[in-house]
Amino acid sequence: MCIRDRVIAEQFGTLESLYPGRIDLGLGRAPGTDPVTARALRRDGVGAEQFPEDVARLQYLLAPLQPGQAVKAIPGAGTNVPIWLLGSSLYSAQLAAMRGLPYAFAGHFAPRLYREALKVYRDNFQPSEQLKQPYSILALPAVPAESMEEAEHLATTSYQRILSLFRGQPLWMKAPVGSMDGLWNAGERAAVKDFLALQLLGDAAAIKNQLNEVLASVTVDELIFTVDIYDPEKRRHALDILDRTRAD
Repeated sequence: MCIRDRVIAEQFGTLESLYPGRIDLGLGRAPGTDPVTARALRRDGVGAEQFPEDVARLQYLLAPLQPGQAVKAIPGAGTNVPIWLLGSSLYSAQLAAMRGLPYAFAGHFAPRLYREALKVYRDNFQPSEQLKQPYSILALPAVPAESMEEAEHLATTSYQRILSLFRGQPLWMKAPVGSMDGLWNAGERAAVKDFLALQLLGDAAAIKNQLNEVLASVTVDELIFTVDIYDPEKRRHALDILDRTRAD
C-alpha cells in the first residue's frame, strides 16, 4: 500500500467530514504540472502504469473498514467519497467503464478522441456499488461575449496561455492583445488551434449553435467549461452568457 494513497484518502476523508456530500475525488494519469516540476516530484511513466492499482487502492481505503484491515485511512474509511476518472484517451474511458466509475473527458485540451472515448465508456460500462448507470462529463473551452469580435479579442488570452504551455513557460494568464501576429509562428498557431478544436467562441447564439454541434454526436450528463478570460468582470459576464445558453 503506497503511503501516497493513504495520504490522499485521509485528505479527502477530512474534506468529506467537513463538507458532507459536497466532495468528489478526480483521478487522472497526467502529472498535473510541467515536465520539469514533474521530474522533480518523480512523477514519471511508472506512476502512470500503476494507475489502475492506485484507483483500486483508493476505493479500498475510502470504503467501510473490513475485519482485520491493517492499513486504514482515518478519516477516510467509510466516507465513500465518489471517485471520478479523468481522462483524454480511450484507455481512461475503458478503465472507467470496467470499474463502474463516472468519467470526465478533457475536451478542453484533448479534443480529438472525445466521441470515441465517450462511446467506449458507455458501450462498455459495468455497474458497480458506486454507480449503476454510466455518467459522464465533457469539459470544453469557451469564450462567450456580446459579439464575435469581442470574443475573438478575449480569446487571445487563452491563445497566449497555451502558447506558453507549448514553450515550457509559466502559464500565467495574460491580458488580451489586438493581434497574435508576431507572438506565434504558423506552426504554433496551428498547434494552438488544434488544441482548442472544441472551443466555443462568440455571442450567445454562436455558442449555442457550436454547443449543439458538439453534442449532436455524443451523450453526456454534464458539461464543464474552462473560461480563460483575463478580466474578472468579463469572465463573470461570460459565465452569465453560458448560463443563458443553457436556459435556452
